[in-house]
Amino acid sequence: MIHREPPPTLLTVEGLNAWYGAAHILFDVGFEVKRGEVVALMGRNGAGKSTTFKTLMGLLERRKGTVKLMGQDISGRSPSQIARMGLGFVPEDRRIFTDLTIAENLEVGRQAARRWPDDSPAPEWTPQKLYDLFPNLKEMGPDRLGGRMSGGEQQMLTVSRTLMGNPYLVLLDEPSEGVAPVIVEQMAHMILALKSQGVSILLSEQNVHFAELVSDRAYVLEKGQIRFSGTMAELAANEEVRRSYLTV
Repeated sequence: MIHREPPPTLLTVEGLNAWYGAAHILFDVGFEVKRGEVVALMGRNGAGKSTTFKTLMGLLERRKGTVKLMGQDISGRSPSQIARMGLGFVPEDRRIFTDLTIAENLEVGRQAARRWPDDSPAPEWTPQKLYDLFPNLKEMGPDRLGGRMSGGEQQMLTVSRTLMGNPYLVLLDEPSEGVAPVIVEQMAHMILALKSQGVSILLSEQNVHFAELVSDRAYVLEKGQIRFSGTMAELAANEEVRRSYLTV
């Protein structure tokens, strides 16, 4: 029997707390993401999923806890430093540059290629690879203005711009929220394609079906606390957790 080493841990989060002003939102949140994994952070609206992502990216002023990316502590770093260290963020509200073209939006996100600690190359992205991943962007052409795209197309462009930074790990906030079913399907294909190329993804999601299609494991968040962690199969089999924390 061949003994395989478990994949290395990319992201380790311990004792994460966060505040909006005086309001305490996250309470000692902890989880991890391993290399090559897709992990879903699940919960209803208002459970603290987006706040968790913003805290990981250093976007919240009041925060405490430990966040390590590939063993390096990024807890006190600025958002730009965290992005340069290889953590990519696709926000729920997209935030593309509407007055720039597709090609210009992609160029804004460009960072140098990266290598894993063992010196093997990490996934590297070019505009051509991204057009292959998202045929819709290719059909529109590189000169299409961001403001002349549908919400779903803008979502694809945001993902592509983030990938131009060649991140080790992508935080994907509510990818299936508010986009057409055909785009949701493309998003699922995209996540599986990224995984096959070695990209790790932490996605926040409340759509259980979508999460089951793409994720290996899940953590369930409710009122800023982790209430469940396990494989997607374990979550699917746990009706009490789904009823208590995921159904509307």
